[in-house]
Amino acid sequence: MALRRAAHQLYDKKPLVFDDPLAVPILGPEFREELNRTPDADRRPFSAALRAFMVVRARLAEDTLAQGVAELGVRQYLVLGAGLDTFAYRNPHAQVRVFEVDHPATQAWKRERLEAAKITIPDNVTLVPVDFERQRLAEELLAAGFDATVPTVTAWLGVTPYLTLEAFRDTTELLGSFAPGSAVVFDYSQPREALPPVEKLMLDSLSSRVALAGEPFRLFFTPDALERELKLAGLAVVEDLDGPALTKKLLDGRKDGLQLRGQAGRICVARVAR
Repeated sequence: MALRRAAHQLYDKKPLVFDDPLAVPILGPEFREELNRTPDADRRPFSAALRAFMVVRARLAEDTLAQGVAELGVRQYLVLGAGLDTFAYRNPHAQVRVFEVDHPATQAWKRERLEAAKITIPDNVTLVPVDFERQRLAEELLAAGFDATVPTVTAWLGVTPYLTLEAFRDTTELLGSFAPGSAVVFDYSQPREALPPVEKLMLDSLSSRVALAGEPFRLFFTPDALERELKLAGLAVVEDLDGPALTKKLLDGRKDGLQLRGQAGRICVARVAR
């Protein structure tokens, strides 16, 4: 990500994998100071690897959108679990309407961060608060003006490992009902038994950290099992990329420590099959 100059020295050298000039402003000064205390990638290789995964998944989602706009008539971008994603506020596609979905409390916090950073919410952006325990995503999207008959790219990043299988199926069934030309980009994790010994330890460490934060990992797939699940929902896999494939695609030849490690995390691009 493109950070301020000092952070460039800590992390990224050009060419940038993912250029996000709003990533630091939206954090605010209190979180910005944390960047100054973050060790460089060479001293924290596993933290750098996790960050690299976040960078490449964001880049792949936005590349998929750009391709869809150019080739498939995509006119909507749906961001599920938007968090502090900033695409909507630097969107280069004037014809694309963006729908951000998140928990009401998280979305209220984001509005505060946007206001503090003096980042304006554009007219073609709709924030859709959804409490998934009490509301249905399809109904809330419809009420917000989302048009399921328009080709849509969905970014579903950093979400699926925390879902139940039922919640995953509910969401993929909805995504599979979108117009032809629609696509979804999401990341997922392979089950522990599918990993080599060192990666099992890495997964155990990360699992402990997220569990302590109150958001334990729940859902894992092998690539074959995921493909079967998506097929049931009317989605066909276009790409399913592991660490080496993602490195070749987006990180090949980098010397700044921004690199992926292992194959536990994967990123899938799937399209509506009809």
